[in-house]
Amino acid sequence: MNAAASNTTPVTAVGTFDVRFEPAEPTPAPAGAPAIARHGLDKTYRGALQGHARGTMLSAGEPQAGEAVYTALESFSGTLDGRSGGFALAHFGQLDAGVKELRIVIVPGSGTGALVGIRGELQIRNEGDQHHYVLTYRIE
Repeated sequence: MNAAASNTTPVTAVGTFDVRFEPAEPTPAPAGAPAIARHGLDKTYRGALQGHARGTMLSAGEPQAGEAVYTALESFSGTLDGRSGGFALAHFGQLDAGVKELRIVIVPGSGTGALVGIRGELQIRNEGDQHHYVLTYRIE
């Protein structure tokens, strides 16, 4: 357990994760409106963050043309630096003229167990088929 995590000093946790997306389901939209797709997601985290997450992603746009947006919520349960509990993550990703932006935050007030009071942000990067994360967090 990382003692620094129990105050307002940010702590960094790193590792990898696997993600599986369920097939896209269209959501109802008015005639002539752009389509919005819903995907279930299932993640397994390894490293300082160990456990399982389930969530839902909504996406719209044309990623092949370099223009799209996604938003997602995922609910994690497991351990973080040896502390058992859970929390939710909120994602906002945008692809505009081929330029990617991504922000993933821990949902304030979502911490459970030994993770009550957790705040922070998650960054991800892909190297081939491997997903890496850097979670910067604090527990207040």
